[in-house]
Amino acid sequence: MMNRRELMQWSAAAATLGLPSLSAFAQSSLLKPGKPYAGQTVNVLTVVAPQFAAHEARLAEFEAQTGIKVKYQYVPFANTREKLTAELVAKTDQYDVLSVMDIWGPSLYNLFEPLNGRLAEKKIDMASRYPTAHLRAARDGFGNGPNYLGFPIRGHVQLLFYRKDVFAKLGMKPPETWDQMVEAGRVIQDKTDMSGVAMYYGKTGGQNLMIWMNYLWGMGGDLIDAQGNPIFNSPQGIAATQAYLDVLLKHKVAPAASAAFNETDAVNSVAQGKSAMVPVWWWRYAGLTDPKTSTLNRDQVGFVALPSMPGKDNTTYTNSWFYGINRNSKQKDAAMEYLSWLTQPAIERDLLLDTTKNEVVAVQTANLMDAAVNDRFGGMHRAGAQALKGARGVPLFPQWPQFSDLLEATINELASGQGDVKTALDNAASRARRIMRS
Repeated sequence: MMNRRELMQWSAAAATLGLPSLSAFAQSSLLKPGKPYAGQTVNVLTVVAPQFAAHEARLAEFEAQTGIKVKYQYVPFANTREKLTAELVAKTDQYDVLSVMDIWGPSLYNLFEPLNGRLAEKKIDMASRYPTAHLRAARDGFGNGPNYLGFPIRGHVQLLFYRKDVFAKLGMKPPETWDQMVEAGRVIQDKTDMSGVAMYYGKTGGQNLMIWMNYLWGMGGDLIDAQGNPIFNSPQGIAATQAYLDVLLKHKVAPAASAAFNETDAVNSVAQGKSAMVPVWWWRYAGLTDPKTSTLNRDQVGFVALPSMPGKDNTTYTNSWFYGINRNSKQKDAAMEYLSWLTQPAIERDLLLDTTKNEVVAVQTANLMDAAVNDRFGGMHRAGAQALKGARGVPLFPQWPQFSDLLEATINELASGQGDVKTALDNAASRARRIMRS
């Protein structure tokens, strides 16, 4: 948390850069005058992410303006769903604000306080503030119900990141189809000492499904039908899964260790100069270009839309996180004050333009299209906004955690050379039907 001296230094820097001061953020009409909640403490449970640490570093002015203390507890991604489930079962009021990923939402629905009345009181128009793709996660009924359960706070699209310098040296253009990605990978492996494309087939919170689903949708397949029946073992699903696995097993343009890679391993492979491409969430741009974590600089890292199937539109799986108020909290009003302040567009913009950070995540429409933000990141946010128009997310249903665990285990086994695709998917579909009936 900023002390007074650090706050003054930041404010001076902001003035030099022409950015809004933190005081301007805090003096918001969204906050109730007179410090009615002074002395209360809002406890936040959130996943580990640089974005949230940057939020925490900006609390001094909020606390000065409201008299509300805010304390953060961070949970690693791999443990977050388990921690939230424990909070749901125990019905505790230990935390007032909770972060949750959209795919977990239906199973954690009863954790969250409906916010419509509070949003109306604050005159916050969610539909004009956020893209539709991010709003579904924060809705009661997860896209279908009338109530908002939280504020979108972290949202992602996927892009193909590639070694711009390597492609230029070899006279190649970035691929537009998955087949072209494989071909580019072959050329790169023939002409350099790098692997073509870093893929990730390991078991870590369903990460190995996040590219696979783009193959599935691109070939006309899907996870479930309108009645909730698993259909990922359709002919389209089998072909998509085979194509996804072939990158590693047949074409061998991915690192040999990819069967055990998680997302971070794949990104690090590019960051350390061992691979030339990686399809991954846009927020990973920060790690690919940060000298603390990467051997690369911004001039070496390019990005384009995810590849598509030949003759098909691009797809990008998207997910989002929201901050909601614990239904059991005894500090709901103070928690709403904090979320009203934190989610102001100006604060998100401030973080994006903070030259001491390398944070790219934005969920608000105004900031995705902001000229200064796009100048700083080479137009990536406009590209993200365009991708969001056609973005897809997984169907949101309560059984998704178990459904996802089954699928990621199946994909990992196949990537490790165990079994054939049709048999494995048929077996998984049979088990998935039982899950959906539970």
